[in-house]
Amino acid sequence: MRPRHDDPDLPADVEARDLPKEARVELKTLSKDNADWVAQHLVMAGRLIDSDPELAHLHALSAARRAGRIGVVRETLAITAYATGDFALALRELRTYRRITGSNDQIALMVDSERGVGRPDRALELGRSIDRGALPSDVQVALAIAMSGARLDLGQEEAALAELEIPQLDPNRAFTWSSDLFHAYAEVLEALGRDAESATWRERAERAELALEEAHADAELETVHVIEEEFEPAVVMDDLGPLEADEADDEFTDALPAPDEAALDETTGEGAAPENANDETTEDEPHDGAVSTDE
Repeated sequence: MRPRHDDPDLPADVEARDLPKEARVELKTLSKDNADWVAQHLVMAGRLIDSDPELAHLHALSAARRAGRIGVVRETLAITAYATGDFALALRELRTYRRITGSNDQIALMVDSERGVGRPDRALELGRSIDRGALPSDVQVALAIAMSGARLDLGQEEAALAELEIPQLDPNRAFTWSSDLFHAYAEVLEALGRDAESATWRERAERAELALEEAHADAELETVHVIEEEFEPAVVMDDLGPLEADEADDEFTDALPAPDEAALDETTGEGAAPENANDETTEDEPHDGAVSTDE
């Protein structure tokens, strides 16, 4: 029996055009009415992800029921699943997203999801399988933080610090991702008992956050904003937006039960299906088991 899913209500003020242009482009393979409906649910998922992740996830599930072959839809479903603590589902949806789009831009979330299901060793293996030099700077940073977390899970504090010592760890320049990187570095230093250094990096993280807030508030700012502090000036620059995903033609079948840890343990490699030949499900199916009605 197909799991029941009731579509959450869409507020009157939500419109399809509120979805970023890159995401709307991906929905062009759908009929206009269906694309607008899916877009509205994606908009609501984005609005609610911080304040009400459970409801955001319901909106993402609704979008996946009608557009399960669209990369941005599966990405949104993965992100909302992660936000609700369903790391097994997040990992599965991220694998599907990567297969549909061919993109590694969510590799850090995949690594962190492996940590979430209690597999830091596999998280490290996954992170090492990627050519980091081919990733955008913000993704490199996110991956370094996730890899450092996996090292900490294993009690490898020195290795955790080394994971974060990347070119982007520059105390003189701050990008939109710098605060998170500085905070992560400070946490590992604290774990190593290097409290004075940890305090310095926390201060740098706070200053980067402040500079970024000022940059966003400055209507005249185009690319950079310089702040003067006791140490070297920091430069704040807006990072690039999301890349447009490639289209794919994945088919998926009808019913799919919610993934569990046992099912995940049966998978090997990236996007591998369960070894049970009698299992009629595939990773390309949305979590609630509904058939895609893209037409």
